[in-house]
Amino acid sequence: MPKPNIHPQWYPEAKVYCDGEVVMTVGSTKPELHVDIWSGNHPFFTGTQKIVDAEGRVERFRRKYSGAKPQQAAKGKKATAKPAPKTNKKG
Repeated sequence: MPKPNIHPQWYPEAKVYCDGEVVMTVGSTKPELHVDIWSGNHPFFTGTQKIVDAEGRVERFRRKYSGAKPQQAAKGKKATAKPAPKTNKKG
């Protein structure tokens, strides 16, 4: 038996709202739930999902975090180091 006075109020007929409309009823500890997306308007469940992947994920990651342009890395050119500037220190 659960301890008295420690559990939240249970609402067996809590209403779920999406865009101001009641879309379903569920059991919850809140009387109303407001959601942006639910299975009735999510592209995966409605079949309107469009997969747009013009470039691969790996190439996109490499380009984003490599710091170099992909064309430079593909050419294989080595960067030449610049000599350090001379300083005149009189001691």
